[in-house]
Amino acid sequence: MASTEPVSPPGSGQALFLSTLAFTLCFAVWTLLSIIGIPLSKELNLSDTELALLIATPVLTGSISRPVLGILTDRFGGRPVMGILLLVSASCVYLLTLAHSYPMLLLAALGLGLAGGAFAVGTAYVSRWFGGDRQGTALGVFGAGNMGSSLTNFAAPLLLVALGWQGTAQVYALALALMGLGFLVFARDPRHPTPSLTLSQRLAPMADLRVWRFSLYYFFVFGAFVALALWLPHYLMRVYGVSLTTAGMITLLFTLPGSLFRILGGWLSDRYGARRVMYWTFIACLVCTFLLSYPPTEYRIQGIDGELRFSLIMGLPPFVLLIMVLGFFMSLGKAAVFKHIPTYYPEHVGAVGGVVGMVGGLGGFFLPLTFGMLNDVVGIWQSCFMLLFVLVAGALAWMHYAIIKANRVEWTEQRETGDLPELSTPSKLVLQDWRPEDTDFWEQQGRAIARRNLWISIPNLVLAFSVWMVWSVVVARLPQVGFNYNANQLFWLAALPGLSGATLRVFYSFMVPIFGGRRWTAFSTASLLLPALWIGFAVRNPDTPYLVMLVLALLCGFGGGNFASSMANISFFFPKKEKGAAMGLNAGLGNLGVSLMQFLVPLVITTGVFAFAVGDPQMTADGERLWLQNAGFVWVPFIIAATVAAWFGMNDIASAKSSFQDQAVIFRRKHNWLMCVLYTGTFGSFIGFAAAFPLLSSHLFPEVDALKLAFLGPLLGALSRAFSGGVSDRLGGGRVTFWVFVGMIAGVIGLLWFLDQRDQPGAFVGFFVCFLWLFLVSGVGNSSTFQMVPAIFRHEVARLLPDQDVRQQQLESDREAAAVVGFTSAIAAYGAFFIPKAFGTALDLTGGAEPALYGFLLFYVLCLGLTWFYYTRKKAEIPRAC
Repeated sequence: MASTEPVSPPGSGQALFLSTLAFTLCFAVWTLLSIIGIPLSKELNLSDTELALLIATPVLTGSISRPVLGILTDRFGGRPVMGILLLVSASCVYLLTLAHSYPMLLLAALGLGLAGGAFAVGTAYVSRWFGGDRQGTALGVFGAGNMGSSLTNFAAPLLLVALGWQGTAQVYALALALMGLGFLVFARDPRHPTPSLTLSQRLAPMADLRVWRFSLYYFFVFGAFVALALWLPHYLMRVYGVSLTTAGMITLLFTLPGSLFRILGGWLSDRYGARRVMYWTFIACLVCTFLLSYPPTEYRIQGIDGELRFSLIMGLPPFVLLIMVLGFFMSLGKAAVFKHIPTYYPEHVGAVGGVVGMVGGLGGFFLPLTFGMLNDVVGIWQSCFMLLFVLVAGALAWMHYAIIKANRVEWTEQRETGDLPELSTPSKLVLQDWRPEDTDFWEQQGRAIARRNLWISIPNLVLAFSVWMVWSVVVARLPQVGFNYNANQLFWLAALPGLSGATLRVFYSFMVPIFGGRRWTAFSTASLLLPALWIGFAVRNPDTPYLVMLVLALLCGFGGGNFASSMANISFFFPKKEKGAAMGLNAGLGNLGVSLMQFLVPLVITTGVFAFAVGDPQMTADGERLWLQNAGFVWVPFIIAATVAAWFGMNDIASAKSSFQDQAVIFRRKHNWLMCVLYTGTFGSFIGFAAAFPLLSSHLFPEVDALKLAFLGPLLGALSRAFSGGVSDRLGGGRVTFWVFVGMIAGVIGLLWFLDQRDQPGAFVGFFVCFLWLFLVSGVGNSSTFQMVPAIFRHEVARLLPDQDVRQQQLESDREAAAVVGFTSAIAAYGAFFIPKAFGTALDLTGGAEPALYGFLLFYVLCLGLTWFYYTRKKAEIPRAC
């Protein structure tokens, strides 16, 4: 476990001092907007939502940037990365003083947030200077740079009075710039060389579940620490009625131990072991959060001689004592978590530390928002500590389970590994020998295994599509329950799940060969619990900030990302002759999630099926009772069941393993980009129309309750996709795709004609029928384009790699085809953003949807031409695709 190098090299003290000073300044800058944001908002007349977004942006970007900065530090060393980061952050702080509009402020805040990424740089840099016997102490000293927030809370108000907010920002910018120059001049990197690793090798530890366990630890000890530092002043003023000054001083009693005693936590981790310190931390925090969770309660007991009454309430002195203890043990835990990282991942400290730090930072972003929503829903101020109790209990249980399992492995194998191999893939769930093109193998065992994986994959994908598109129905109902949003804001909410889902697909499309299909399916399905539960709480209160609704819309994109990995996974299981039908079933029946959602959600929001848990319904202006929260809660039990089924019922394929670098060859393949265009025309239209139709029809035909009919279009498209795969297998995907685009052109022309007759009787019927036709033919196109991909890449790999034998060509074409299937689905999914946004912009500018439809018509003509030229004409480049 410990390094054999007991003595740190000369210069280690100087490196630690410079790093700690730099991180202290960076942390001070990271929290600067919480102080200067108030006068700044008054000067620019910002709303509360705009101010909240401005203050939260640095926390978010600083967290997300940590993995990238950690990898850069592993690759290039800490001196140049930290120095440049300080100078860039300084320029962004100075940019604040030049901002005269809200967009410029947000841009400056994005850059300012990079200062929060200094933690990942410093962790990787400092750990290389110290041996294992002193790394915990050194990282504890470095981590004490969290005191930068206290520095800002003390110094910034004084500077604000003397210099104004612009002058304060300029002082901070100057301090950062001088520190950056000083770091470049005086700091140096350790003499031992940085290992030369490829990007895929640096990212390899991300497949280790232990990294994500460490991330959960840090989500609590750091994320909850930041969240409470932001939340406690408000809590103290409302619960105990203290003044703002007193609340600030009490909060300081929490934050100072949470920073200073990190040094002690590092020393204790070196002296007694990080595991033992984590046990102390979690047990103490479990007790503290339990006591803090207990609300003021009055008891009435029927005694022998009459009624006995007594009450339990926590006064201010014991509350202050408990939060001081909580802050103290959180500081020990922060140091202990980062003691683990150089021990287990000595060559990946930057990458792993960056990911762990990112997750912790995201806790500081999401938890305060969740605290506010819990207050609105539960109605108990102590609900924030109840949530933290659940978090720390889960972290303690997972850690203890992992350690017990590791001890059992070491005992049975008579060896000491020092590792925690929790939840590793059982060998029986990994297919070491997988030959679907071998007829005997396929008939004897392959088909049964493939079908089992397919039929578990389908319900997981159904739920993914349901959560992805649930926002389209919720958004249409928000104005009825008191959310005062204009049409453009509503279309933004409807479009954002498409944007985030499409972006996630870019990453998800490469995950199956890296992590394994079984593990990734289970993980990605479990992630749907976050938006499903959060929607259920957020929509109950019309005062929920628009920022929170935007975040929720983005989180729904988790469901959109799942399609790319699901399709890539299923493509590995089936032979060439059955790929079209299998992928058609997976995608087509998975697409049913959209229709299922649009059918089920309007039903459940009108019934109190979860009323026992979340209370009274919302009342519309017409007197209708709506339980809009059920739109999220209804999926929770199914998500849990599907996750368990995927984890214990699916398989990973050993031969399907490949790195990102291996898969990245598709970016040099012309036909990858051509298929992105064609699949955008089919699937992008399907998912975009599904997201836009409920809101679009309610604006164009307000007299019709289109929500009751919205499910029919996605249902028709999903079924046509599911059962047309065999047609493409027989006739050729290219030929079917050509006629699909002819049909889509005809459908858009029909929509334009009926919109021109909007005031005539029966116009909505014609409009609706044209949309049904577009769903039908786009569903067929979804299947036919995916059928084209394996055929195209079998042809291309054989042409480009003629020296490989047939078996190698088959494996390579399967890998490239799977990556292309995922990547094209990612690009096409942007249709779920651009189509609703196009309709929203057209309505905002012209009052009608016609401009957007003309744009779609031109795009379908382009797709028709590309299909004919490359795949269906007599001398087409890829004749086998037809």
